Amino acid sequence: MKPARLVYGVHAVEALLQRHPEHVLELFHDAKRSDTRLREVLEQATAAGVALQAVDRARLDDLVGKANHQGLVARVRESAAAGETELYALLDALDEAPMVLVLDGVQDPHNLGACLRTADAVGVHAVVTPKDRACGVTPVVRKVASGAAESVPVFQVTNLARVLRELKERGLWLVGMAGEGAADLFEVDLTGPLALVLGAEEKGLRRLTRETCDVLARLSMHGAVSSLNVSVAAGVCLYEARRQRTSRVALQTPA
Repeated sequence: MKPARLVYGVHAVEALLQRHPEHVLELFHDAKRSDTRLREVLEQATAAGVALQAVDRARLDDLVGKANHQGLVARVRESAAAGETELYALLDALDEAPMVLVLDGVQDPHNLGACLRTADAVGVHAVVTPKDRACGVTPVVRKVASGAAESVPVFQVTNLARVLRELKERGLWLVGMAGEGAADLFEVDLTGPLALVLGAEEKGLRRLTRETCDVLARLSMHGAVSSLNVSVAAGVCLYEARRQRTSRVALQTPA
């Protein structure tokens, strides 16, 4: 078998077939599973001209190890990761104020997958991560994201600080999240062109990232713990941004 990326799990494979069927080289499925959901995905694959391989569960386990593949594993054509050029092209094409999520060195694929899932839910236009010392969009990320890895554009950049400066030049307001932030997030205006910047597990924002942000904001903690998991914090921040942006549109709409 030629080297290729593997995507597994019902949600991830279904999203891939809906959005990029041309990338799927073949689809392995559990020969003993015949429920309605699986049949629907196989029908999608057949309609897209994807080759199907009915195999036993042991074969699927061999492909992805102990991962919960749910009886579906797709072999997908490798493609180059999108970077700075593609990010700027996307921003230039928008007809609304951009909302970008920047993750500075998140390394746990479960955290990245959860962030992508929330990013999709609130309508984030782009997620930006550094190429080095950060998790890429792995099969685990795709599984956790439940299809969001196929719908939310992810851009891996070589020099994150340089990209953040360029975003500022393009008029985006950079809000970095830090426990020592001077402003409470819920008091920060998140309605305009926005980049929310969150740091890595445990270490938080790197120095250059922190210094490039326009403002450092915090999520007030009222219990015994001192911080939130990065994916949970991202969810709180993104939904606050969506709440503010929705409220602003409502206020601007004539009665």
